[in-house]
Amino acid sequence: MELSERKKQILKVVVEEYVHTAEPVGSKGIAAEMGVSSATVRNELADLVEMGYLEQPHTSAGRIPSPKGYRLYVNELMERQKLTLAETEKINQALQIKLEELDRVISQAGRAASSLVSYPTYVAAASRKSITVQRFELLPVDEHSCIVVAMMSDNRVRSQLLRMQLKVDVEQIPVLVNLLNSHFVAASAEEMNRRLMNVADQIPPALFLLLSQTVAYAADTLEEVGHREVITSGAKELLKLPEFRDADKAHELMSFLADGKEELPMPEDGPMQILIGPENVSDALKDTSVVVASYDIGDDMRGLIGVVGPTRMDYAAVAARLTGFAEGLTRLFGKQELPPKEDTNERRE
Repeated sequence: MELSERKKQILKVVVEEYVHTAEPVGSKGIAAEMGVSSATVRNELADLVEMGYLEQPHTSAGRIPSPKGYRLYVNELMERQKLTLAETEKINQALQIKLEELDRVISQAGRAASSLVSYPTYVAAASRKSITVQRFELLPVDEHSCIVVAMMSDNRVRSQLLRMQLKVDVEQIPVLVNLLNSHFVAASAEEMNRRLMNVADQIPPALFLLLSQTVAYAADTLEEVGHREVITSGAKELLKLPEFRDADKAHELMSFLADGKEELPMPEDGPMQILIGPENVSDALKDTSVVVASYDIGDDMRGLIGVVGPTRMDYAAVAARLTGFAEGLTRLFGKQELPPKEDTNERRE
C-alpha cells in the first residue's frame, strides 16, 4: 500500500525526533510541528503502526520507528547533508599523514572517523579480484635447498628458502620452473592442488617432492595475501548510548567487534550501503545499523570504512561524514592530496 505524503511526513518527523531524543515520540509534538490536529496525527500513527513502519513499545507511550520505517526513511525521506567547514577541516587534519604502511593509514582513518561520528567504526582493504601467482622462479642455493620466488597478480613478490627433502640435480631446476609456469599460474590454491596430482607421474620423485613443497608454499601465500584484515575502533562509544545501558547487551556487541569483526558487512559494489537491523546477516548486529562506504586505494585495491550504531542513528549525518572520509582516502591514495573544503555558503544547518 502506497503511503500518503502526510504519513511520510509524520514518519520523517518520528524518525528524526527519535534519533535526537532516544525517547518514543508522541502525537502532540508532531501535531504542533505539522500544524494539524492531535486526533489526525494519532490516526495516522495508528495506521503506520499497523503497516509496520512504526512500533509502540508501551500502550500509553509514543511511537518509535521499526526497521521497515528506517528503511523507507533512508530510501525516500532522508535529506542529504553537506559537511560543515569544521567537519571538512577535521577530516582533512585526520588524513594529513604521510603515505606509509596501508594498515597504519586506514587504522588512523578509522579512529578519526569514530571520533567524528561517535560510533564504533571498522576499516578494511582488499583486492577487487582474486589474487593468483603470475610467475614462479626457483633459485638454487645448494643441492639441498633453493629459494622459491612467487610473483603475484597484484605485483607483490614473495620468496622463501625451501629445504629439499631429496637431493635435486641443479640442471633439473629449469624443467621444474617451466612446469610451474605452464601449469600452476593464474590458479587458485585448490586448483593448484588438483593440478599437482595430474603431473605426479610425469617427473622423478625428487622433483615431485620439490614441486609439492613449492605448490604448498604458493597456496599458503595466496591465503595470506588474500586475507582481509579488519581493524575496529571506538567500541567504547557504545557505552555512551542509551540503547546499550544494559551491560550484557553492550558486552555482546563489543565482543563481536573484537572477536567476530571478520563477519562485519563487506559489500562488493557501490559507494555506500546502509543495513538496518535485521537486514544484517550476523545475529550480533540484528539490533544495530551499519553504514559502509567504499574508497579506492589504487593498484586494483579497494577499501571499506563502516560505522556500527543503533537503529536510532542519524543516517544523514553519518552518511555525509563517512562519504567525506571515503572521498578523502580515495584522493589521498590516488593523488596524495586532500578533498577541497566545502564552501561556507553550503554549510549544513
